[in-house]
Amino acid sequence: MSSPVVVYDSRDLRYKKPYGAVPSGTKVQFTLRPDRAEGFSRAALTAVFEFDGNRTVKVPMPWVSTELGRDEFSCELDTGDYVGLVWYTFHLERLDGRVLNLGTHQMTVYDGKEKVPDWFGKGMCYQIFPDRFNRTRIPDPAGMVGGRWVHQSWDECPEYRPVGRTWDGHDIMNRDFFGGDLKGVEEKLDYIASLGVETIYFCPVFEAAENHRYGTADYSRVDPMLGTNEDFTHLCQEAHRRGIRIILDGVFNHTGYVSRYFNGDGFYDTLGALQSQDSPYYGWFDWKHWPDSYESWWGIYSLPAVKESSQEYRDFIFGGDNAVVRKWLRAGADGWRLDVADELPDDFIHGIHSAARETNPDAIVIGEVWEDGSTKIAYGKRRRHLLGGYLDGLMNYPFRTALIRFLLKGDGAGFRECMETLRENYPRFAFYSAMNSLGTHDTLRILTYLGTGSERWDQSKDWRGAYHMSDSQLTRGLELLRLGFLVLFTFPGAPTVYYGDEAGMTGFEDPFNRCPFPWGKENRELVEYCSKLGNLRKTNLPLREGELCWGTCGQGVLAFTRRCGGKNAAAAVNSGDNAQAVEVPWDAETAVDVLTGQKYLADNGSVQILLPPRSGVLLDHPNE
Repeated sequence: MSSPVVVYDSRDLRYKKPYGAVPSGTKVQFTLRPDRAEGFSRAALTAVFEFDGNRTVKVPMPWVSTELGRDEFSCELDTGDYVGLVWYTFHLERLDGRVLNLGTHQMTVYDGKEKVPDWFGKGMCYQIFPDRFNRTRIPDPAGMVGGRWVHQSWDECPEYRPVGRTWDGHDIMNRDFFGGDLKGVEEKLDYIASLGVETIYFCPVFEAAENHRYGTADYSRVDPMLGTNEDFTHLCQEAHRRGIRIILDGVFNHTGYVSRYFNGDGFYDTLGALQSQDSPYYGWFDWKHWPDSYESWWGIYSLPAVKESSQEYRDFIFGGDNAVVRKWLRAGADGWRLDVADELPDDFIHGIHSAARETNPDAIVIGEVWEDGSTKIAYGKRRRHLLGGYLDGLMNYPFRTALIRFLLKGDGAGFRECMETLRENYPRFAFYSAMNSLGTHDTLRILTYLGTGSERWDQSKDWRGAYHMSDSQLTRGLELLRLGFLVLFTFPGAPTVYYGDEAGMTGFEDPFNRCPFPWGKENRELVEYCSKLGNLRKTNLPLREGELCWGTCGQGVLAFTRRCGGKNAAAAVNSGDNAQAVEVPWDAETAVDVLTGQKYLADNGSVQILLPPRSGVLLDHPNE
C-alpha cells in the first residue's frame, strides 16, 4: 500500500520557507502540494495573529505549477512589525465544491533586532547547590538568621522529618545545614574545570533562613555561612581566570517570611511589612488581611509572594542604579536564572532583561519553565518568554522528560518529535541556549531514576530516604546514565550536570537529592567519562554550534549528527536489551568512535553501525 501524499509539512522547506520561528518583518512562503488526481482547484491560507487581538488574515493561494504529479498552490504572508504567535490553517477546494481543511499550525514571530549572547549554549554548565558542595570548615550558626543547626558529619542524611511548630502545625523547616561555602567551591574550581565546565549555575547564595535559600532574607549580601560578598567576587575572578562564567539564581517572585522585608519573626532591626503598615516594604506584599493573611507562593506561608506591580519593588530588583540585578552582575556574575519565571509578569521579566543587558551586554537571562515555553499560558495569559527581550533560554525540562522516556521505554521517535517541536517553535537563539539536563535540585537523582525505573511515589518518605539500589539496579542505572550523558553532551543547548550526578550520587526527591558531594567516594569511571564528554564539547566545533540532522530514531535507538564548518560529530545510542542497527548521517568518508577508537566507513552519506545492548558511539573525524 502506498503512503498517503503529504499536502503540507511545516518542517520541510518545500512547504514553508524559512523554517520554524521567524523574526518580525519576514515574508513567509507557504506551499501546498496535493496529489493532482485529487482535483483541487483553489486554496487559501487563514492566519490568526493572537497577540494582535486575534486579527485574522485570509490570503489566496493561487495555483503556481505542477511537479511530479502534484499541484502546487503558494502564497506569501508578510509578518510586518508583528511579534507573537500566528496560528494558521489551510483549506483546499475541489472542482465539485468539496473542501479539505488542514490542521492548525503554530508559527512564532519574534523580535530579531536584539543580539542574543551565544556563549551559554556552546559549553557545559554545572549546577551547584551551595550548602552541599564543599565546606572548608564546620561553621558556627550562632547569630545567623533562621535558628539553624549544622550537621557535624558531611556524610549524614539531610533532615526530612517535620520539626518545630508553625501556624499550619508541624512543618519541615529546612534549617539543617551542612556548611558548604564559596571558598569550598573555589577550592574545587580545578576539579570543575577538569570536567570541561564553562558555566557554573548556583542555586541561591543570598542570605536566607532555609538551607535551600529560596526564601530570600537579604538580597544585598551573600549568606554568611557561605562567606562574604568579597568572597563571591573573588570566586568569580578565579572562575573567569579558568574560562568559567557564573550564573546566579534570581528568586524574585517571593521573599522569605524570615527576611529583612517581611520580618515575620522580628529577627531584623528593620521595620518589616508584617510589623507595620508604615514599613517601607508594606507595599511589596499582597495582603488579604493585614497582618494575618497574605498571598504566598503555592500557599506556603514561609514564602510570602511579592507584588511585582509595586514600583518600589521593581526599582529595588532592576530599576535603580544599584538594583539587585545590576549589583551582582557588577560583583562578577555573568547572568541570571529566574526562579518560577511563569509567575513573574512579562514586563517584569523584560525589566530584568533590560537591566542585565545595560549592565553587561554579554549577560544572559535563563528562565525556569517546565513546558514548551513558546506556548506557555500562566494565569490565563499567553507568555512572551521567547519573543525577544525577555528570556534568552529556558530550563529544558521537555528534553529531560523525553530523554528519560527514551532511556527507560525506548521511545526514540518520541524524543525526536518532542525536540523537533521545540526546534520549530523556538527562535534559534532559544533552542541553542536551552539549559538541557537530566536532573536538577527539583528532581530525583537521575541514577536512582534510571536504576529503579520509577520515582516510587507509592512508598513512604522513610522508605525512599533509606532506600539503596541493588547491585543489578546500580549496574543498569550506570549503563543508562552513560547513554544519557552521551545524548546530553552532543545535543544542541547547554549540557547541564547537577552536582554529583557525574560522581554517581543517588537519592529520591528533595532533600535526598541534595546530599553532600561524596568527596573521595566518587565513581571515578563515571567522572572520567563525564569529563571526556565535557572536554570534547569544549573543543569540538560541530558539538558547540552545529546544525542538527537526524539519523535512525525508533524503538530503543536514537542517532543524530551535528554539522558545522564542513565537519561532523554524531551520537548513536541503543537503550534496549538487544543489539540494533542504526544509520547515522555522515558527510565524510570515514568516522571514528572517540569512546573506543573503532573506525567506520561511510557509504552514500551515512554510517551503518550495529550497536550492542545499552551502548552508544560518539563519532568524529579520524586524526589525519
